[in-house]
Amino acid sequence: MTTIDSALQDIMQLDYNSREMLLVILQKRQIEARREDIAKSAKQSLKDYHAGKSVPLDAKEVNDRLNSL
Repeated sequence: MTTIDSALQDIMQLDYNSREMLLVILQKRQIEARREDIAKSAKQSLKDYHAGKSVPLDAKEVNDRLNSL
């Protein structure tokens, strides 16, 4: 298993431009992974809503719940 430390050691052996490219690639992959998580959550929320497992809230209820986090 690769550790973060060993991965960083390998990465630091790359030239500067390659490290910059790696940063861009990792950022884009992280963004895409987050989008996939959000889409999955949204699909599940819609499924739960249509199954009657969740109910709509008015703006005040949403605000109150967000403020309690």
